[in-house]
Amino acid sequence: MANKTISSIAKDLKISRARVYQIIDMLDDNEKPSKDSNDRYVIDDSVVNAIRKYYANSNTKAKQEKTSPIDDKVLDIMRRQLDEKDRQIEKLTQLLNQQQQLNLSTNRQNEKLLDTTTNNRCHFSTSN
Repeated sequence: MANKTISSIAKDLKISRARVYQIIDMLDDNEKPSKDSNDRYVIDDSVVNAIRKYYANSNTKAKQEKTSPIDDKVLDIMRRQLDEKDRQIEKLTQLLNQQQQLNLSTNRQNEKLLDTTTNNRCHFSTSN
């Protein structure tokens, strides 16, 4: 078989050329292709097989990781924690709103008392 190109390997595996280059970088040194005088990879059957093997193994691992029951448990735990945090945030928001209302009410009462005190002083000093 003639040497293959990066583009033909990418087309065969239905991946991008960039992904083929990434896979080549990940290969063991003894599996990596050599380069010619133009700094292009010389890809023979053994390199193609190594690329296919690496790609197949990486896809298998990715599929296994996606369907892992441990991941489902972790996701359930995280969802419950997020729900609890949402409830805590809601409660704190309500408490903060109550505190703001109480502060506003207290400030109004203080203003009324201050006005009343000021009016009484003015009224008291004019009647003397």
